[in-house]
Amino acid sequence: MFPSTPAAVAALAVARRFCSPALLNHSIRSYLWGAMYGQAHGIAFDDELYYVSSLLHDFGLTEAFDSHTVPFEEAGGQLAWTFGLGAGWSEERAERAAEIIVLHMRDDISATLDAESHLLQVATSWDVSGWRPEEFPAEERAAILAHYPRLGFGAEVLAAFEDQAGRKPHSAAADSVRGGIAGRIAANPLDT
Repeated sequence: MFPSTPAAVAALAVARRFCSPALLNHSIRSYLWGAMYGQAHGIAFDDELYYVSSLLHDFGLTEAFDSHTVPFEEAGGQLAWTFGLGAGWSEERAERAAEIIVLHMRDDISATLDAESHLLQVATSWDVSGWRPEEFPAEERAAILAHYPRLGFGAEVLAAFEDQAGRKPHSAAADSVRGGIAGRIAANPLDT
């Protein structure tokens, strides 16, 4: 089900240590939603790279790694770069993880240009705000949520985005707050 490389195992251990239970489950669900979407659409992707990036993508929202000067996705990307080098990855592979994490909060990236970034964008948009519900059949939703429940994730991520927006008014999180993410989170079909 999950990659079992040393880097993948280490990323899960790091995520378990620093993420809240709700954020950890979100990160795992993001991997699962993206992998499901990728398989359904015939999108070839690097499974280990996507898994590690999914697990680390919101580290900039955690207390230990929240930067007061840069947007959370940039802080998380830098952490992923550092993690990748520590895991024995090349600088190029570590940079890809950083790029995937930064781009998940940017404008939509085409799967043909960057499969892993596209998958993380689709998966996190679905998990956070219910975007593209038709892509995720009810039976698969129920199975994933049974194993990795939301645990109040909507309220937690909204509070984190609002905090980021207050401290970093030019960030993507601030743009999301101004763009009405609170309403989208409240209407997310994963919470109904």
